[in-house]
Amino acid sequence: MTATTPAGPARAVPSAVYVLGVGVFAMVTSEFAVAGLMPQLAEGLDTDIQQIGYLVTVFAVSMTVGGPVLALALLRLRPKTALMIIFAIFFAGNLLAAVATSYAAMVAARVVSGVASQAFFGIAISLCSQLVHERVRGRAVGVVMNGLMLGTLLGLPLATYIGGRLGWQAAFWTIAVLTALAAALTAVLVRNPPRPVADESGGASLAAEFRVFRRPQLLLALVSSTLIIGATFAVFSFSAPILTEVSGFGDDTVPFLLLAYGAATVVGNMVVGRLADRHTVSTLLTGTLLNAACLTGLALFTDTPPLALAFLLGVGLVGVTMNPAMAIRVQRAGSTRPLVNTVHSSFITLGVILGSAIGSLLIPDYGLRAPIVLGLVLALLAISAILPALRHPRLRGGDLPPDTASSAPEEHLEPVGQRR
Repeated sequence: MTATTPAGPARAVPSAVYVLGVGVFAMVTSEFAVAGLMPQLAEGLDTDIQQIGYLVTVFAVSMTVGGPVLALALLRLRPKTALMIIFAIFFAGNLLAAVATSYAAMVAARVVSGVASQAFFGIAISLCSQLVHERVRGRAVGVVMNGLMLGTLLGLPLATYIGGRLGWQAAFWTIAVLTALAAALTAVLVRNPPRPVADESGGASLAAEFRVFRRPQLLLALVSSTLIIGATFAVFSFSAPILTEVSGFGDDTVPFLLLAYGAATVVGNMVVGRLADRHTVSTLLTGTLLNAACLTGLALFTDTPPLALAFLLGVGLVGVTMNPAMAIRVQRAGSTRPLVNTVHSSFITLGVILGSAIGSLLIPDYGLRAPIVLGLVLALLAISAILPALRHPRLRGGDLPPDTASSAPEEHLEPVGQRR
């Protein structure tokens, strides 16, 4: 499916984009599965909860470091072919997890799955951006990223339920089946976008792929994404103990509160996806300002249950939901190519790692409010990284022509004297 027709641009999001969202849902369900199955995994692998917790870190580090490497290895392949290879690798990783009988085997399984997951994110977002007209890219990215939100809302509870009832192996078998289903749908319903004339020889050069990372606006966009997600996960990573030990909610109510948080992320993602194309930077700036306000309120009223819940749901609405606008800003500052999008996904994952890791270090000395304050600091730093983009109409979305798509946003960002 092409992005334009002789009569004008295609404004609808094609079914292929929704299929890519199914793939993201499978990846995210696998990513979160360990968090919901820690006791069962510790018993089954004859280890302790702390060691199982390291599996989460292993997955995240594998995503951050290995994802771009795999994307680079697949750079010369057409997007659909690359996705099918990634599905095969991811399927193998979850199959290895399902049959693992030792901790070492599970570590290997999480490394394989993490590398494949990150590469899938980058290539899927790149492909969805090429399948639609530029003016609906934000909406399309929002559709794909709904796989992430639904993975949080439904995938984690599903894996936890199946693992609790049928054993942790059954959870990974289920994810493997879900992966096979997503691969089958991709094989049938997803098509490669037309190859640009300049790309007929088999893809952009490696030098061109790496050259975009010298652009200051792209680097600022990547850093701001890390900070936005870090601000959110500094709180979300510790939301359960914050709600129970500080806010005073009962243990039995926390799953329902987190379900409400997940629902807020779905709603927020849909809204941001609609706004990201025409109001990219203003959406990012407004959302991050609101996130900072919610984090301030949460820090001040953590011990007041109704207010704490309201501010936490506010973080859900305007935190991780900035993903579509973040992706559009990165693509306009860099390109829609897979490597840029995969590296962006790695910077997002780095935010998860930083928010949760620094928050963990602060809690012993400063208590459970400390991660909330950390989140506020990261949000304020994110705002400072977003503000410079206001000087570039192309990044803001304010100079998009109504009926044409651009495949070279970088030309709008070069100083006049440097244009070729």
